[in-house]
Amino acid sequence: MSLIANARMYAVNPVVAEAWAALFAWVSRRAEIPLTVIPHAAPSPLEALWNRDDLGLGFICGYPFATGRFPVQPIAAPVPLSLLADGRPIYATHLVVRADSTITTLQQSFGCRIGWTVEHSQSGFNALRAHLLPHRRDDRPLYAAGIGPLLTPRRIVDAVLAGAIDIGPLDSYWYDLLLAHEPETAARLRIVETTPPTPMPLLAASDGVDPALVARLRAALLGASRDPEAGKLLAALSLAGFTEVSADTYQPLLDAARPADAAGYHQPG
Repeated sequence: MSLIANARMYAVNPVVAEAWAALFAWVSRRAEIPLTVIPHAAPSPLEALWNRDDLGLGFICGYPFATGRFPVQPIAAPVPLSLLADGRPIYATHLVVRADSTITTLQQSFGCRIGWTVEHSQSGFNALRAHLLPHRRDDRPLYAAGIGPLLTPRRIVDAVLAGAIDIGPLDSYWYDLLLAHEPETAARLRIVETTPPTPMPLLAASDGVDPALVARLRAALLGASRDPEAGKLLAALSLAGFTEVSADTYQPLLDAARPADAAGYHQPG
């Protein structure tokens, strides 16, 4: 079977997409498993990628992975270089506004317009709901409008900068990549608040892929930080390396979403 690879979730711009393609090519050579990097840009649904039977290496968010709705098996999770991650495979959601916004606290954003990405997203939807839920009183909306689905972090950024929304959620690792590769864009944003960290999205393969092949892909990823060539690629992607994860790692994400569901808080806003 010919296997495909995709890093759409963290392909912040063409330069970053090329860095992912180079890293996947290195993994392919090291694991001796041919991988074809394919495009799968928005608005193509990520669900279509996760339902393929030839996925060899692709990102899936922890929340949809934990639901078990998609036939994939875990390979490894990235470890960001950020201080927030501190050597662990974790990330968070930054709540961002325009740099020139008068909003300086989360509470000051209430009554404004908030954006969200897509309902299966942890950083762009479920972490946001969980973070906002304690502020709700008597089921009254916190915001004048909850605008979505905006699908991607890039569209959150575009909506904030265009004034279409006043505040929006941004995956902290995606923001790291923006800082590294588009500092002029990052400078136009300001972080108002950051949610508690949760497990990073992971690289996964289709369930039908031979476990022996998955083990070789995992070994290549886990060894990337010890290889000089791969180390340069990791640095370009603001990564310390990769680590092994299991399905149990992501179960707390389901637990964190239940209070918002039980409260009838089905969309941020």
